[in-house]
Amino acid sequence: MTLLASSATEHRGLTMTLFGIFVLATLGITVWAGRQTKGAADFYAGGRGFTGFQNGLAISGDYMSAASFLGIAGAIALSGYDGFLYSVGFLVAWLVALLLVAEPLRNSGRFTMADVLAFRMKQRPVRTAAGISTIVVSIFYLLAQMVGAGTLVALLLGVSGDGAKRLTIVAVGALMVIYVVIGGMKGTTWVQIVKAVLLIAGTALMTVLVLAKYHFNPSALLGAAADASGKGAAFLEPGLKYGASGTTKLDFLSLGIALVLGTAGLPHILVRFYTVPTAKVARKSVLWAIGIIGGFYLMTLALGFGAAAIVGHKAIEDTKSSGNTAAPLLAEQLGGGAGTTGGAILLAVISAVAFATILAVVAGLTLASSASFAHDLYANVIRRGRASEKEEILSAKWAAVAIGAVAIVLSLFAGKLNTAALVALAFAVAASANLPTLLYSLFWRRFTTTGAVSSVYAGLISSVTLVVFSTVVSGKPTALFPNSDFHWFPLENPGLVSIPIGFLAGWIGTLLSKEKADPAKYAELEVRSLTGLGAH
Repeated sequence: MTLLASSATEHRGLTMTLFGIFVLATLGITVWAGRQTKGAADFYAGGRGFTGFQNGLAISGDYMSAASFLGIAGAIALSGYDGFLYSVGFLVAWLVALLLVAEPLRNSGRFTMADVLAFRMKQRPVRTAAGISTIVVSIFYLLAQMVGAGTLVALLLGVSGDGAKRLTIVAVGALMVIYVVIGGMKGTTWVQIVKAVLLIAGTALMTVLVLAKYHFNPSALLGAAADASGKGAAFLEPGLKYGASGTTKLDFLSLGIALVLGTAGLPHILVRFYTVPTAKVARKSVLWAIGIIGGFYLMTLALGFGAAAIVGHKAIEDTKSSGNTAAPLLAEQLGGGAGTTGGAILLAVISAVAFATILAVVAGLTLASSASFAHDLYANVIRRGRASEKEEILSAKWAAVAIGAVAIVLSLFAGKLNTAALVALAFAVAASANLPTLLYSLFWRRFTTTGAVSSVYAGLISSVTLVVFSTVVSGKPTALFPNSDFHWFPLENPGLVSIPIGFLAGWIGTLLSKEKADPAKYAELEVRSLTGLGAH
């Protein structure tokens, strides 16, 4: 049992109390929001009544996930400069979302990404493809959050066995289903706003405490981290993780492309643009999000290098969590160390914040995927537009239960994977399947239904196939199946190959299609996306 686990066991009551307060508070918000939810616009889009600042906070809450807080801090603590590349990629990605997607999407769609794609194309094939893609991307992302939850709570409760992690994953899954079923988008948004405020406050507190230890001298912090890492100056330079060979350099390129392009295709981020009244407010909310997220990712530098300097490489690795425990371990040391009351209090506070982070993000993901199933697959494909609002919302709630169950089962097998790496896979799938179709639909006059369907399926199938046959799934001790080896794809992230495939398939599918694009429909979409005329 680690020092973190033994300390947590001694102060289990405090930890459980803080967890309980947050869960009860968010459940109260959810129940209140559920009473305000009257129809589909309320359930899917929160009544479109949020301000730019509120939605910016909610977007930040959706985006700053367990991968950001736990995974990136761990990646920096173990890999130094190369770990910080996750932060850079996650932040730069927002420029793509701001410049290309946010405003046109809010003007052109209603509840889901497929609304934009289906505007000038055949409804059923496009909505089917978009719905399947949304659910797959969401499940990849859900895996990361629930793995983080299992690791975190098992350590906090001082239980080292897999049983505690599994129980935690089931509990988190049950809570996320409750949030979605009862509160819909309105409840989920307020939970994300509360969580974003807590996460920024907790991260800022730890950043100040880390810098105070080194007299607010970043150079002293970096020097101490390099010395403690055992790698010396190489810890602060590029190449420690992604420069060992030609393959790792390609993996870095693949990771960078996936992170930068993936955000603009993430379903749970895209639906956030529908929760505001106008495209102008959508743009403002993205600007707020960039500011909040940018500040947060700068602080992950202090957390990661602080963990390397104060906790040490070996102590983090000994928890066998792929670095996911670096931030909680750092909190314990900043509070006074293992066995101290201060250490236990700060550990409990930061861990409760991390748990809040996980709950808010899984709720957003579950809502995005269940909304896509209900609005795209059930209402428009299965029922061919004849479903009532009541039936559609009911199907969304049942979909949330089913998607939650699938995510729980898959998460039970993914406990050894780093949460940041898992999220990077979700970004790669989103950038391969969703982004090409979205951009072609908004900006290419000749784009057809065949092109859209080809792009989604080619990007989705290629990215998922390459992940299955990579070392993420088999072939090394930290893989999903560590005792098997059926990998043949050399990269851990498929983006370098699968993203061009998604774009290429959309182009070839359109050129080979006998269908002709409707110029009047494209003109209408162009006017709506740029001006907001006719927007919902």
